[in-house]
Amino acid sequence: MAKTDKDHDQTIDDGARAAQRIAEEAEFGSRRLSGISRYLIPCIAAAWSLFQLSLPQLIMLDSVYIRCVHLAFAIVLVYLSYPALKKKQTKGIFSFLSNKDRIHFIDYTLAILAALAALYLAINYVSLSTRQGAPTTTDIIVGIALVVLLLEAARRSLGPFLVVVVSVFIFYSFFGSYMPDVISFKGVSLSRFISQITISTEGIYGIPLDVSATIVFLFVLFGSMLDKAGGGKFFIDLAFSLLGHYKGGPAKAAVLASGLTGLVSGSSIANTVTTGTFTIPLMKSVGYPDYKAGAVEVAASTNGQLMPPIMGAAAFIIAEYCNLKYIEVVKAAFIPAIISYIALIYITHLEASKLGMRGLPRDQLPRFFKTLFGGLHFLIPMFYLIYELMILRHSPELSAYRSIQVLAVLIVAQNLVKAHMARKSLADSFKLSLRQIWDALVAGGRNMMGIGVAVAAAGIIVGVVTMGLGGLIVEVIDTIAGGNIYLLLVITAVASLILGMGLPTTANYIVMASLTVPVIITLGADYGLVIPVIAAHLFCFFFGILADDTPPVGLAAYAAAAIAKSDPIKTGIQGFTYDIRTAILPFMFIFNSDLLLIGIHSWWHIAFIFVSGVLAMFAFAAMTQNYFIIKNRIYEGLLLGLVTFMLLRPQFFVDCFHFANKITWSLIGFALFGLVYLVQLPRARVANREKI
Repeated sequence: MAKTDKDHDQTIDDGARAAQRIAEEAEFGSRRLSGISRYLIPCIAAAWSLFQLSLPQLIMLDSVYIRCVHLAFAIVLVYLSYPALKKKQTKGIFSFLSNKDRIHFIDYTLAILAALAALYLAINYVSLSTRQGAPTTTDIIVGIALVVLLLEAARRSLGPFLVVVVSVFIFYSFFGSYMPDVISFKGVSLSRFISQITISTEGIYGIPLDVSATIVFLFVLFGSMLDKAGGGKFFIDLAFSLLGHYKGGPAKAAVLASGLTGLVSGSSIANTVTTGTFTIPLMKSVGYPDYKAGAVEVAASTNGQLMPPIMGAAAFIIAEYCNLKYIEVVKAAFIPAIISYIALIYITHLEASKLGMRGLPRDQLPRFFKTLFGGLHFLIPMFYLIYELMILRHSPELSAYRSIQVLAVLIVAQNLVKAHMARKSLADSFKLSLRQIWDALVAGGRNMMGIGVAVAAAGIIVGVVTMGLGGLIVEVIDTIAGGNIYLLLVITAVASLILGMGLPTTANYIVMASLTVPVIITLGADYGLVIPVIAAHLFCFFFGILADDTPPVGLAAYAAAAIAKSDPIKTGIQGFTYDIRTAILPFMFIFNSDLLLIGIHSWWHIAFIFVSGVLAMFAFAAMTQNYFIIKNRIYEGLLLGLVTFMLLRPQFFVDCFHFANKITWSLIGFALFGLVYLVQLPRARVANREKI
């Protein structure tokens, strides 16, 4: 028996290591270096973090210079961290293409050339501004080199999908005039293309790269530092102490832990590995099938990107695109994010009920108050960040910068207090603090290289669209949709899912926001529907997130499957079925902007919308799981679907029946929900007696 337990523990460890490798290759690169190279990448990453930290208060630079330096750091790190080929092994003189043990001279050369190309705009900014629109031969050569080297960096770090999409747009920009009339585009010259894409702020150096350079980096660094300080483990322990003893407790705790870490993580893969290493084995231990245990973690971690303040690094770009204050974006996303998470906890409860599970014994769980008070200090920098953003109304970058300072002081104080209480060396604890801060600086830079390259590459698409392709896209999609707003939204959702299979969330959002948000708003108005700009942007963002667990590509599903020892495709499909509840929300808030709290200021009204949303998600979860308090009958499932629609779109019933108002129809929805419960209650009692 002891041998069996040992083998089981070894299996769990192997799965965790495999998942960690997947996460590290996705986030940090696939090279395993030694010698001088082993220290080069961390030093560059830390230098990048220090540069970004100096911007809010220490160094005053024009935004163009900041964007250039930001891209240069990102592109250098990618060339040093990823070989040209990650899977295929090459031999002989071409072995450098797949060598993961050392950095070849050619990769160093490409990194330097790419950095110089990225910095060209900053180095020659004054002269370039005087000849905007009339690039010289040197400008064109450097611009072409930048595009090629950037796309190669994107291919290495993100895979081929983004490169293919960008290449299609580049090809179309030059050869659109040769296309059939329905999709014909006048095309552009090489001179105009280079001017727009590489030496202006409407292409590679556009708004997405600016937001990445000035805001996103600091929030990612804040999350990295909090994790290195021990905040991630605190959130996991706190979640288990609260929910672990309930029916299917480990799954409920997994969802809560992923939501808490998602507040500052912004990465579904990192979230999966951080929490999944602990939660997935425990879910399996109480009876969850391996693929369902992995799927719960995938769904929870993927939805972590919905949680403010980071929201997968896209919240700040949404704010810029919508010309809104960051706090307004957080306000709009808050209710959909929270009710989606509550619904996932409810889904784990339904799964546990169907399988007849129990929770973990309390003696196997951390004690709540001991855990809370033992890690209460981790909440200080988070509350301070909220205070800076919401009370003082400082800019996101300044708020994150000051919160990082608070967190750095907290790391040192935490280690000194622990050393004092354990009667250990204070000098050693101070060295440990410096090591943790250094590791956080390195992790922040390495986490950001993929985002930096992704937003820059996506900027090429944005630049091509602004050269005149946008109007054509509106016409084409309008023709395909045939005047049907519902079909238009379905087309947008499917396109976001397909693109998201090969793009990181932020890049996917940028592409879809450039292509389809104008279409949704323009055609919605043509169809008689006024769609708020923030609603259209969040629609694309939500579906971009869902692509992270959509087979066959979703890396979060592969990481969870490695830990669970399950089939990754089956895990991804199950995770996607759990996430269907998130997929209906964008369709609802397009037609019911109350869910985004647009124009809602009364606290009782906000509370009513929240309760309505939670019950709607419960009804939808019960319908899709075919289980409420007992297995549903067909008419009960139909009633639950009606409740969902009635609570999320009460205005539809007002318009159809010209009776009462939205609140009245919501109350009718509440009553129907209670009716289904009362109808099922006798059958549930009989089933419970039979079990006893």
